[in-house]
Parts: sequence; C-alpha cells; structure tokens
Amino acid sequence: MKLTEEYEKLPRIAKIILQIFFGALIGGIYRIVRFTETKNIVTLVVGILVLVTGLGNFVAWLVDLITEILSNRITVLAD
Repeated sequence: MKLTEEYEKLPRIAKIILQIFFGALIGGIYRIVRFTETKNIVTLVVGILVLVTGLGNFVAWLVDLITEILSNRITVLAD
C-alpha cells in the first residue's frame, strides 16, 4: 500500500488537526513521498521548496488546510 493512501485514509478531523499543528512539515513530506509514487518532478520540486522556504511553508500550509477541509485530501501541486 502507498504511504499517501494511508494518510488519506485518516478521518477528516484527524487530518485537519494534523494540518493545523504540523501542516508545514506534512505538506512537504507528503509531496516528496508522492513523487516517489508518481515520478512527477513538479511534485518533488514543490515538496522541497515547501520544506526549505519560510514563505513556501506558510502558503502550502494554508492551501493544504483549505483543500483538506474542502476535498478531504491534499490536491494542489501534489499530483
């Protein structure tokens, strides 16, 4: 089973709480792991940028939190 599928199986409220407290880390790590599953280079680049840039962390955290609330998964630049 894929690691991202395991994360996506969590209950919605658990993912929202994790995003609120650890969203900056989860967003970057999720995208890097997703790259290993899909081999989409854009996903890898965005994952690395999210982890190493302060503004990228905040923007990704906010976008990921909104997409978790609306669609129950991280969708933006996480192909």
